[in-house]
Amino acid sequence: MGYRVVVAGATGNVGREMLNILAEREFPVDEIAALASRKSLGTEISFGDKTVKTRDLDTFDFTGWDIALFAVGSEATKIYAPKAAAAGCIVIDNSSLYRYDSQVPLIVPEVNADQIFMYKNKNIIANPNCSTAQMVVALKPLHDRARIKRVVVATYQSVSGAGKEGIDELWDQTKGLYVPGQEVAPKKFQKQIAFNVIPQIDVFMDSGETKEEWKMVAETKKILDPAIKVTATCVRVPVFVGHSEAINIEFEEPLDWEEAQDILREAPGVLLVDKREPGGYVTPIECVGEYATYVSRVRQDSTIENGLSLWCVSDNLRKGAALNAVQIAEVLGNRVLKKG
Repeated sequence: MGYRVVVAGATGNVGREMLNILAEREFPVDEIAALASRKSLGTEISFGDKTVKTRDLDTFDFTGWDIALFAVGSEATKIYAPKAAAAGCIVIDNSSLYRYDSQVPLIVPEVNADQIFMYKNKNIIANPNCSTAQMVVALKPLHDRARIKRVVVATYQSVSGAGKEGIDELWDQTKGLYVPGQEVAPKKFQKQIAFNVIPQIDVFMDSGETKEEWKMVAETKKILDPAIKVTATCVRVPVFVGHSEAINIEFEEPLDWEEAQDILREAPGVLLVDKREPGGYVTPIECVGEYATYVSRVRQDSTIENGLSLWCVSDNLRKGAALNAVQIAEVLGNRVLKKG
């Protein structure tokens, strides 16, 4: 016997990926409900070898459904997630709404799956920010071995992290630059994204950091260890899919780069591709459509005691969003609901 599963926001980039990954990983689904806003009502979308029509999120009754994967943004989540939870359906939410709620677990299954049972507080589980998810997967096994004191990370985040509008803006601007008179002014982003990089993701805070940077700090502490010091610089780059991160780590104990490679080679969710030769590393375009968090360029940092640097790449629509949500559902199935 399988599960009755809801995907809310099924017509968006992340919602479609959720449906794809549920099918790819053969999650035991007895019945699927694809929900969207009223304007997308009846849209046909794929689920494995089937086609399903979207239903209206506003009028949907969650009673009798087991798990709901939400990819509808914070405002809609604020309305509909409590309704689903109250009806007995466990919500796995991809928005930022519940991430910092002390009563809601923030889960990356490779890192803190044991916290899944906290879902009982509100019947809700939070999915982390895309840039945080891949980073903590890479950090966890190293932290277990040598205890991380401090992390300095610079992200190179693709436009798909800003949704369909971000993808369209990069595409349209790139084309427009080659056609005189058809230049496309920035709308989704603060400045031109084509052939450019923008050191701002989300709004600025009083501290001078952006909300995206703050999220990485707060979420890493909640998921991995509140004692870790984190500072982040988050940058939007003209890449369609795939987030990259340059991560510098200071440990409490000595850890050389060769042992770190050995640890990462065996770590769940990590794929080490690290040859010290031209091209012996992974770039964003190579991770698209893949499940893994890729790690390359592992090396000693000679400027501090017990320091390492590494390069981390992942498909942000997958591990950074949809895949992580489905993995949470798998943990629920294996440890809590036990139907499949």
